[in-house]
Amino acid sequence: MTKRIVITGTDTGIGKTVFSAGLAGLLDGFYWKPVQSGLDGETDSEAVARLAGLPSGRVLPEAYRLKSPLSPHRSAEIDDVSIEAADLSFPVLPTPLVIEGAGGLMVPLNRRTRFIDIFEQWQLPVILCARTALGTINHTLLSIEALRARAIPLAGIAFIGDEMTDTQRTIVEFGDVPQLGRLPHLDPLTDKTLRQAMIAGFDLALIAGGG
Repeated sequence: MTKRIVITGTDTGIGKTVFSAGLAGLLDGFYWKPVQSGLDGETDSEAVARLAGLPSGRVLPEAYRLKSPLSPHRSAEIDDVSIEAADLSFPVLPTPLVIEGAGGLMVPLNRRTRFIDIFEQWQLPVILCARTALGTINHTLLSIEALRARAIPLAGIAFIGDEMTDTQRTIVEFGDVPQLGRLPHLDPLTDKTLRQAMIAGFDLALIAGGG
């Protein structure tokens, strides 16, 4: 089982935080979100602490906590903060670490660096979270091409939403990428329902690699 894995998405607000919480819980690992934009309401780290069922201390503090719910580069500018790539070195831990990006691959961290640039430096396996809704084929295949253009290892696709058999098959075939599973929308969303859905929807044997 990989010791470190990056979770990114084809867009913002697609459910990658919920997936990250579920995966960190199944792996009995740690969770880290390097950059949090938006501090009103529950943050992603707080959501993971509530949903992952992990012992206290397994959700690591963010490197940057920015007030405005905007792209990190702009939120940092408003806060008069400069996000430095050197501050985003991932911690090395004895158990698996799930690292969640913000938004999609091309989201800027500052006026020079995007998340995909950091992922290229890290060379950690990436799980790409994708909607199953209309429009996902284009967004997902573009994201796959961007990762491969940088030689970033792609562990596979985690679909989020209702079952859309042909859409999922199309992405897997055109993208030549494994489908790791699918996480449906959960109501209610609790630590118990999330764990059950992850166990039912994903084969952890497929989420493996160097890390």
